[in-house]
Amino acid sequence: MEKNLDEKLNFVIDILGDKYPAPETELNHDSPFELLVATILSAQTTDVQVNKVTEELFKEYDSPDDFARLSPNELADKIKSIGLYRNKSKFIVESSRIILADFDGQVPRNFSDLLKLPGVGRKTASVVLVGAFSTPAFPVDTHVFRVSNRLGLASSDRVEEVEEQLKDLIPEELWADMHHWLIFHGREVCKARSPKCEICRLKNYCNYYQKKGG
Repeated sequence: MEKNLDEKLNFVIDILGDKYPAPETELNHDSPFELLVATILSAQTTDVQVNKVTEELFKEYDSPDDFARLSPNELADKIKSIGLYRNKSKFIVESSRIILADFDGQVPRNFSDLLKLPGVGRKTASVVLVGAFSTPAFPVDTHVFRVSNRLGLASSDRVEEVEEQLKDLIPEELWADMHHWLIFHGREVCKARSPKCEICRLKNYCNYYQKKGG
């Protein structure tokens, strides 16, 4: 890497921390269960669209009890503006029933139990742990994966490896903030197809920019 990794990390923390102070999830929710549902819905869908759907959905249904009474088809009809809505409706109904049957109606507070829920992978489990329970975790979504690889904070084509590399590099107390910082930077500047390298304050520390001749 062109820059010392510690020097690079400190620079990224300073720049993104200044730009995005006190970051938190943009998924609207009032409980751990609502965050779980919103995060399942957010796969391959924007947070903005999820919030539009949950604004009405959570007025009528906001607990595992409520969703467990629905059939997947009934829920699908209420979330059909969301991508992959048929699969997500099955996941949410099945997860609600498991939460009632196996976890006393409460969203699990640990990683391994969260992964037992349909539709919950490493990223979703980590988002719930961070956002609902303030438990240290490092969710890696497409933005975190892309930006961390481009910057050179991680180097892998496997999501789980990127997660472990970031956890090893970044102090645990900054995991949640860095997760949000990388997401916001990826949405606004380091876009997948047309990254705005010319305005990026991180470009001099970015492997991707240097490789393309910056």
